[in-house]
Amino acid sequence: MLAAERGAAANTLAAYRRDLEGAQAAIGDLARADGDALASLGTVWSGLAASSLSRKCSALRQFYGFLIDEGLRHDDPSPALPRPRTRRALPRLLSHDEIAALFRQIEDDAANDQPEALRLLALVELLYGSGLRASELVSLPLSAVPRDAPFLTVTGKGGQQRMVPVSSRARGALSRWLAVRPAGSAHLFPSRGRGGHLTRVRLFQLLRDLALRAGIAPEKVSPHVLRHAFATHLLEGGADLRVLQTLLGHADIATTQIYTHVDSARLVALVNARHPLSRSGVGQSKF
Repeated sequence: MLAAERGAAANTLAAYRRDLEGAQAAIGDLARADGDALASLGTVWSGLAASSLSRKCSALRQFYGFLIDEGLRHDDPSPALPRPRTRRALPRLLSHDEIAALFRQIEDDAANDQPEALRLLALVELLYGSGLRASELVSLPLSAVPRDAPFLTVTGKGGQQRMVPVSSRARGALSRWLAVRPAGSAHLFPSRGRGGHLTRVRLFQLLRDLALRAGIAPEKVSPHVLRHAFATHLLEGGADLRVLQTLLGHADIATTQIYTHVDSARLVALVNARHPLSRSGVGQSKF
């Protein structure tokens, strides 16, 4: 159902399978489990982080919803599942100065037009300049490279496609990479000798090495941190939240709203500067 009706990604399907199989190993046949059995999972999963517990419970709730929809079960025991109180963590961020240091280093590395350095330059430009997810970036087909229009067609979570802008800087970096890119692969960033594409793990390693050379703590830098920096710095520049949602490929605006918490200082300044009462002279207090 998740694959056929919702178009869930392979990683999502694998995670749900692991969660359901783990629960079944703990309490037996899930299709026949009652509320008491599900409540006992709270003890089994007591050592998990709140986010992991929440994901496992979500898998089970959807499983029982599926059984009811298919007429395989008439009661729903999932309310007995533990309910962790989760608070969405604020994303790790890089400052403008740290981003500048990363780019100074990668541009110095790429000065001699060595293929590996040019590849990393193109990767970093697309991560920070277009806000791509790591999985979206490494799996880009060669056909996604823009020719006339400055956009990439990206296939995101659940097979959903979206258009993302490519800056003139990123297009320049892509042109330099394409001039030295090995032929014979349908992927923009092919792997060595496997016929596939660069892996997310390798991308993560390359960014950590780059951070170290740039004098930044390696643990601060990852593909997702650069995606967060893209979103936060756009919001700082005045980007509309709905536009940001489209660029990031978020299905729910609530996911995008995390960046309003990150940039709270700018939002307070915006209210003080733009709210009618702040300009009319009615009242003198400000936030």
